[in-house]
Amino acid sequence: MQKYGLIGYPLKHSFSIGFFNEKFRSEGIDAEYFNFEIPQISDFMEVIEENSNLCGLNVTIPYKEQVIPFLDELDKDTAKIGAVNVIKIIRQKGKIKLIGYNSDIIGFTQSIEPLLQPHHKKALILGTGGSSKAVYHGLKNLGIESTFVSRTPKEGMLTYEDLTPEVMAEHTVIVNCTPVGMYPKVDFCPNIPYNELTSDHLLYDLLYNPNVTLFMKKGEEHGAVTKNGLEMLLLQAFAAWEIWTSHK
Repeated sequence: MQKYGLIGYPLKHSFSIGFFNEKFRSEGIDAEYFNFEIPQISDFMEVIEENSNLCGLNVTIPYKEQVIPFLDELDKDTAKIGAVNVIKIIRQKGKIKLIGYNSDIIGFTQSIEPLLQPHHKKALILGTGGSSKAVYHGLKNLGIESTFVSRTPKEGMLTYEDLTPEVMAEHTVIVNCTPVGMYPKVDFCPNIPYNELTSDHLLYDLLYNPNVTLFMKKGEEHGAVTKNGLEMLLLQAFAAWEIWTSHK
């Protein structure tokens, strides 16, 4: 039996374990998916060595960047992003090769692309964590120039106070990569000037619980197109399976 899994800490709410075990059951695949909750990244190689039938891993917080030094190779988009959320494990003649990928960039790109219009030239990315880097490179691959928005001043980034009417008019794609507005704190939203939004704007929220976040609601009130992150979550899981099972 093949084994797949997720490394992270803590792993209280994992979408992946339910998704993949249901997929394996429904498709008759002889495999099982496990959560490997490791308190520190130094325990990572123990997981690889103690599970000889482990073929692939997902990586979540806080190890998307910390795991990179343990890997033998990175896919080119992943190297640019500097964050890994999928590891392919290749075992040949007693040797183990670990290759890092980022399926967030695949899921996000496939999900947002159908919504983009010719006037969508520039984007604001709210937040500066690992997923925001995947979003930045995904938008870049789609020909959209992005600027990060941070709560604290950082070089080359805007703060929320910098979001003038001119900035809002120029940047018609806004992607929320922060946890602000996630269940149970559903009455919160990122602090952007929502009254500057128009029907030209596209608001994409990486959150999917609740289904319609306050960020999305406020966008809809001003005619903006909105989308949550559920499709991205599913598409990145499909992409992870493709990565693990392709013979590249």
